[in-house]
Amino acid sequence: MKPPIEKIKFGIIGVGHMGSYHLNVVSALPTHELVGIFDARLPYAKEKAELFDTTAFETYEELVAKCDAVTIAVPTHLHFAIAKYALEKGVHVLVEKPITLNIKEAEELIQIAAQKKLILQVGHVERFNGAVMALANIVTEPLLIQTRRLHPHNNRILDVGVVLDLLIHDIDIVLNLVKAPLIKHAAMGSLVTGNHEDVAVIDLQFEGGCIATLTASRLSQYKERTLTVTQKNNFVILNYGAQEIEIHRQGNSVTVTAPDEIKYSQESVVERVYVHKDNPLKSEHEHFYKCILGKEKPLVTGETDLRTLKIALESIEQIKENSKR
Repeated sequence: MKPPIEKIKFGIIGVGHMGSYHLNVVSALPTHELVGIFDARLPYAKEKAELFDTTAFETYEELVAKCDAVTIAVPTHLHFAIAKYALEKGVHVLVEKPITLNIKEAEELIQIAAQKKLILQVGHVERFNGAVMALANIVTEPLLIQTRRLHPHNNRILDVGVVLDLLIHDIDIVLNLVKAPLIKHAAMGSLVTGNHEDVAVIDLQFEGGCIATLTASRLSQYKERTLTVTQKNNFVILNYGAQEIEIHRQGNSVTVTAPDEIKYSQESVVERVYVHKDNPLKSEHEHFYKCILGKEKPLVTGETDLRTLKIALESIEQIKENSKR
């Protein structure tokens, strides 16, 4: 007879675009008891709650009081206040990226979580993409990394620009992929539709010679989420959306079918890597749960999250300064 599943009481704060994805996942996990949800739009929250047979709380404080852990998926400028409140009440927190809008607030949250021995996990969902998780075993000596994250314009994210919305994923992945210190970074971009950058390119240079160029746009008419790595003996292509990896190697074989026939050469070999595909958000929640129970250690430390945020914020400042010239 199997032992009973140890459940945690879980709440979701903010059930907009991203919060709704969290709601779908959490409601289906046997390890989670969905206590309820909170959203500033109470009528909307009540409609959502009815669909998932749960409770819409009138304040996030009331919801936190009933939970062991919460997901925070509200606009970024509200992350700090709500996450701090939850942590101080002894509740584990999975907060959507970016953790906060400045380093000081992020450091304070990390400090509170450490003092209270709580899990504070930043929702970098791409870390749990099956292809990204497989990449660590393939990339050993990167020379050049290039990422492209292109999306059409929408009005879903208005309080941050493309760096904190999209490029922060690639900063996070590249920093964890390259096993060498970062020497310097530089950014450029364009503010087109408002007060935040819509197009951005960040260059990273690492000790040992690896260079990474990260490109993002939310003004594209074409959708693309890819990462490529040039190594001495191969070229790796990762497709985030399809969770697929191809490894291209230079061919060196020559074949002759008959003495009088034309010979042909095999110029390249393409290997398609087997990737275990799962819902990355589901994997993220499962990891969060296991960290809470002490069965796993967080994939990334708070210090790494701070480093990612620092590079993102410094890049935004560079873009803003350049746009004034």
